[in-house]
Amino acid sequence: MRALLLENLHPTAGKILTEAGFDVEEHSGALDEDELIAALEGVDLLGIRSKTEVTQRVLDARPDLTAIGAFCIGTNQIDLARAATLGVATFNAPYSNTRSVVELAIANIIAMARRLTERDKALHAGVWDKSADGSHEIRGRSLGIVGYGNIGSQLSVVAEALGMRVYFYDVDDRLALGNATRCSSLAELLEVAETVTLHVDGREANAGVFGAAEFAMMRPRSLFLNLSRGFVVDYDALRAALVSGHLAGAAVDVFPKEPKKRGDAFDSPLRNLPNVILTPHVGGSTEEAQEDIGRFVGGKLRDYVRRGATSLSVNMPTLMPERTPHTQRITHLHQNVPGVLAALNDVLGRHEINIGYQSLATRGDLGYAVTDTDSPIPDAALAALRDIDGTVRLRVIS
Repeated sequence: MRALLLENLHPTAGKILTEAGFDVEEHSGALDEDELIAALEGVDLLGIRSKTEVTQRVLDARPDLTAIGAFCIGTNQIDLARAATLGVATFNAPYSNTRSVVELAIANIIAMARRLTERDKALHAGVWDKSADGSHEIRGRSLGIVGYGNIGSQLSVVAEALGMRVYFYDVDDRLALGNATRCSSLAELLEVAETVTLHVDGREANAGVFGAAEFAMMRPRSLFLNLSRGFVVDYDALRAALVSGHLAGAAVDVFPKEPKKRGDAFDSPLRNLPNVILTPHVGGSTEEAQEDIGRFVGGKLRDYVRRGATSLSVNMPTLMPERTPHTQRITHLHQNVPGVLAALNDVLGRHEINIGYQSLATRGDLGYAVTDTDSPIPDAALAALRDIDGTVRLRVIS
């Protein structure tokens, strides 16, 4: 089997798949639609980060793709619904780079509060500007976290340990950690927070969620961070709030349009503004996080191919079946309608195939059955299984 890994993934991913018997091809940059379609010919596994978009057109052109690994948190660059209907399992790394993003957020908050970037630029320009004006400790300051998931909640704990008062807002009901205070609305959070940081996910409903109205509601001379998704913020409105002096600083790590590879030109309305920290989507780009992501997602892809395991797949029913020794495994992905499992077992019975283990899971419109057997599986049985109404994909794992 063949695996294509794009966007300079950590070598751990390639090593895991190579040791699992895959022929691994690696590229440092992202590919556009046409390039990706051409590159995926004969490929079973695709590994990407955030720049490569796996669209419906790509998936329809390469429907035999077995699985996709998003070596990052977000999966909005993948048409998950279309991948599911074609039986292409998709995995991501929802936890592996959490700490790295949290540490960057804390570093940015301290740097902005102390105006370190401005002091740095002045000294590089040969100007000695030793002053406490506008510089503050973060201890005792209020931090507002918008989005209290894996990253937001861990940031809450670290910020509180540094002496900050933490407030958070999330559309879902989340458990407050430590002494953090839950806000009932975004407006309530913006009224009390001296620093506001976004950690929302990539769902379409979050597009443009933070614009001129929200910046206007923030406290005068407050700080703003976005380390989540580029499309959730109106950066022209952010620039206006910074230029007017309403905001004292901003740190941004994600942008609506990002270059596809290292060294490409970059532009943003936020360039060349004082006390604005711009980083090239490196929130999770530490050696520790990238190695862990490579291990985690690489392992998920390997286990799906070897065992049919779908644990933590973002678009498949969840099963974690162990391999039974000396058996063949049949994985049957199908539409979640009544009678499919009965039809599957009827086929096995008619062909005198004994079932040693069987498990079924469902998720939304999909059902996923895993069946182990010691009996030989004739071609006629496989054809009959594929012909069951509602079948999406059938695999036999030896």
